[in-house]
Amino acid sequence: MAAIVVFYAELNGPDYLTASGLNSQINMEGKESRFGLIASVLYAVVTTAASCGAVNAMHDSFTALGGMIPLWLMQIGEVIFGGVGAGLYGMLLFVLLTVFVSGLMIGRSPEYLGKKIESVEIKMTALAILVTPTLVLLGTALAVSVDAGKIAILNPGAHGFTEILYALSSAANNIGVGYRFMP
Repeated sequence: MAAIVVFYAELNGPDYLTASGLNSQINMEGKESRFGLIASVLYAVVTTAASCGAVNAMHDSFTALGGMIPLWLMQIGEVIFGGVGAGLYGMLLFVLLTVFVSGLMIGRSPEYLGKKIESVEIKMTALAILVTPTLVLLGTALAVSVDAGKIAILNPGAHGFTEILYALSSAANNIGVGYRFMP
């Protein structure tokens, strides 16, 4: 589904060019021209969901919606495909949290694989789930509030903020994808 959304966004191009009548073709800026739009979009979506870090298209050149999806895929924590190396524990954290909440909803004490889930396990699960978003948000807040972080921004306005958020989401989730363009 994510690949379809990104493909649709990149197929239609940026809104400001479409509204002015200048965009009559797909958005191929920053894409791998040997493989075309479909392979570039699929590669971007799969590698950000699986925490691979490889790219064949510059995510900075994607449209607003097309760039949001890879960013979101990184931020949900490598649970779609299981991630590379660390995805299993992320999925197990979400399983424990789900079992706990569903146990509360039906009025039974939560159990997973025959073991009761106590408050200590839920506290550790909540802590582990909240660490990554906290690192991303605090790092982004720090980067936009100090001069060194502001100087490092290559894109103006909201796109520059997305550049910082993307870089810190990538770093906190151990992905290694940058939101910069290649010279």
